[in-house]
Amino acid sequence: MNISPVDLHVHSNRSDGTYTPSELVKYAAEKGLKAMALTDHDCVDGLDEIREAAEKTENAPEIVNGVELSTDLDGKDIHIVGLFIDYNNKEFRDYLKNFLSSREERNERMCRALRDGLNMDISYEKLKSAYPDSVITRAHYARFMLDHGYVKSMNEAFDRWIGDGKPYLISRDKVPPEEGVRIIRKAKGIPVLAHPLLYKYSKQNLEKLIISLKEAGLLGIESRYTTHAPADTRYVKSLAEKFGLLESGGSDFHGTNKKDVDLATGYGRLYVPYKLFEALKKCAGQIRSS
Repeated sequence: MNISPVDLHVHSNRSDGTYTPSELVKYAAEKGLKAMALTDHDCVDGLDEIREAAEKTENAPEIVNGVELSTDLDGKDIHIVGLFIDYNNKEFRDYLKNFLSSREERNERMCRALRDGLNMDISYEKLKSAYPDSVITRAHYARFMLDHGYVKSMNEAFDRWIGDGKPYLISRDKVPPEEGVRIIRKAKGIPVLAHPLLYKYSKQNLEKLIISLKEAGLLGIESRYTTHAPADTRYVKSLAEKFGLLESGGSDFHGTNKKDVDLATGYGRLYVPYKLFEALKKCAGQIRSS
């Protein structure tokens, strides 16, 4: 029995993490990871680098081409992780390009609102300069505010100004989660509902969401996640069994942007077994050969 851990939900500095893709490979090798998926937010810019780094690193994990798509359902962020994607698929690339344009427009408006409302010395150009080669997310705003003395912690930035429902959050155009699932399927990937319990849905509404996503082509759900207690994992596992979904899992590692969340182990009790990866990889192979 292979007990080597895997981590199928990891972010680099190409979105809102703090490790470069190459640094992630080195750290994963040190921790003995057998496989790792780079799942940056709405971005695949780090995948070439992480694959090249893995080829040069002793005991590197197997690298899974991934992404985490931001979608919207009635004003709530729903995240769909894509695993084993063909990230050079033209339709998939066009979608990310259009999404990036929408995000850039939102960032210009959000910076203007912070300048006008709080007299904050912030602009989209300053954010891009501070965090080059990154897809700018709210975590970058929070880090910028912290580094420039506007808040005492990144959590304060979210809690007071830019979190869900807060005065300076400006939403961007997003697709519904069903469309995110379909986009990943078109890229020959495995769509996975990320951290399902973070959405705080009732049991009935969560199952309603899963049914809708399954009809669109959902293939997996994260049963192992950083915030899960054992009972949470059992519950999501039961949902996977009920709806015929593959199980996945990961730490949602962001480096120092989530300083208490470690690669592979989350808050210390996370373990994603290799057998989950094997089942997902088998499914991916079947998709590619169909």
